[in-house]
Amino acid sequence: MVSYAVDQAEGLRRMLERPKPRLFTFLSVLPAVDKQAMLFNLGASLREVASHVLLLDTSSGANGFYNKLLRPRMATLLDVARQERTLDDVIQSLPQGIGLALLSRQDQPEALRQHAARIAAVFDSLAAQADIVMFNGVLNADDTFPIAAMESGEIVIQVSTSSTSIKSAYILLKRLSDKLGRRRFSLLLTGGSEQEGQMVYANIAQAASRYMAIELDLLGAVPADEHLARAAGQGRTVIDAFPLASASLAFKRIAGHFLAPAGAYGIPSVGIQLGV
Repeated sequence: MVSYAVDQAEGLRRMLERPKPRLFTFLSVLPAVDKQAMLFNLGASLREVASHVLLLDTSSGANGFYNKLLRPRMATLLDVARQERTLDDVIQSLPQGIGLALLSRQDQPEALRQHAARIAAVFDSLAAQADIVMFNGVLNADDTFPIAAMESGEIVIQVSTSSTSIKSAYILLKRLSDKLGRRRFSLLLTGGSEQEGQMVYANIAQAASRYMAIELDLLGAVPADEHLARAAGQGRTVIDAFPLASASLAFKRIAGHFLAPAGAYGIPSVGIQLGV
């Protein structure tokens, strides 16, 4: 078996030839199925504004989002870091037009810590091939990320209109702020209109600014839309199956925001009290 070794000269050449990819780490306070649908549809929408979109699933273990989609012998980043597989076997192309990679197939926190430096090098090589990297993010038990690069990009929290979701998002922001310090975060609302998104955003943003001195951006809102479920039943994304549906138009608007710098949208002055 061919072992993997990081070629520093080749890596430097690639870095000089192309701009660094935009990194987005997605966390969610919603059920896993809602997060999976959001990432698939958003990833497909991003293909309209970026040539190469990579979705990296860090939710290791048997319940990982994308395990059922993977080739049986598809390599993971951990496999390559252990020099058991080659980098060529890591990325799988999905029908949605995006690339999928997996951190590990099983929950192996000790192995991930032991090989952290090599995993970071493997990730750098993968990221050099992408314009946008979307992390299906999870937090370790100590509120750190499985891959250090996940905290260097933009961190997006998926939330809904329910009061439970809003409070959970605030608690998650508090955990992240305690670990990462003062920085910007973004919210993405699913299951609600743009107006509802602004209200939810205002609720969380005002409390986060007051109690944690952090600022939030609103990435956008995706309304509840029956076309999402109909497209999923066909194994397709909503923008592919129903390009004029309200959810499709919302995902396209959000994809356009990925081209704007972080912090471009500010905190609205309207909203009601969060109650936390």
